[in-house]
Amino acid sequence: MSESTVIPHEPSGAETAGVATSDSSAQTSANAAPPPPLRANSTLVEAVDAFHEYMLRKGFSENTIKAFQNDLKFLTDYLGRDTKLYHVSTQHLDDFLPWLAEQRKMDFSAKTQARRITTMKVFFSWLHGVGIIGVDPAEPLVQIQARTPLPTILRDSDVRTLLLKAQDISRDRQHPDARPYLLVSLLVQTGIKKAECARLLIDDIDISQPSSPVLLVRYREERYAHKNRALGLTATITPALQQYLAQYQPKDLLFDCTPRNLEYVLEELGELAGIRYVQVGFETLRWTCAVRDFRNGMPEDQLRQKLGLSKISWRETSEKLHMLAGR
Repeated sequence: MSESTVIPHEPSGAETAGVATSDSSAQTSANAAPPPPLRANSTLVEAVDAFHEYMLRKGFSENTIKAFQNDLKFLTDYLGRDTKLYHVSTQHLDDFLPWLAEQRKMDFSAKTQARRITTMKVFFSWLHGVGIIGVDPAEPLVQIQARTPLPTILRDSDVRTLLLKAQDISRDRQHPDARPYLLVSLLVQTGIKKAECARLLIDDIDISQPSSPVLLVRYREERYAHKNRALGLTATITPALQQYLAQYQPKDLLFDCTPRNLEYVLEELGELAGIRYVQVGFETLRWTCAVRDFRNGMPEDQLRQKLGLSKISWRETSEKLHMLAGR
């Protein structure tokens, strides 16, 4: 069973330096003339620009910001850049998606349609919440329920098989390879994302206390500070890491290869372990880790922090965890 825990994380010198740099940039920009405050008679494009700054300050994920900005660009094209905020009505917003389909000839899935409604709801709810507009025109919009299918996770017996096969590979007399065992052990215990794994540095695994090593997941950008976390590992990681470092001798990055190469390592390991009902990869192991921790009684907020998720992102994840854990 996974024994990874979330440990309070003190910011490193590099992270503190990142904050200092950000403050310096903010001071520089403060010398420039500040933008005029938003009012009900501000234009839509002015409000979209201000909303972008709001998302950055609140630490919205990069993907969410891109998606919202793209949706709001289409909305601005539809309503007009110079449209005053107080002119926007519920009827205007209700006609937006049909306009995309008919005038722009855009065919989009129910999931994309649901996201565009969410974008409008979040955007106008923000404007209403901060007192820019008196009525939220997006509030009456009916949201479309577009659920992604439940992920497939590994059975506990297959997790053990996967780890044993990786361990056998690391101990092979002719061609030992320590990478599969270290990689799959980290993912099963921590559930980190592919991008997080790919940018791990050698020093991000602290084995100064061999019996209780710690993995540090660090983001340089201040807006992702909520994703920084320290995750406790089992003692088995220490010898696995030492063997890996002796064999591969990486210089900076822990895994000095492309993320796709790491995917190949996991796929091949899954095939060697005889797992046929799902392709073993980062997403499968992330969900497997989460469900195992959930079943073992980890509090939901602790699990949310362990996975580096915002409270908004956690809503759908939590629903899926409850369904997967009940199977």
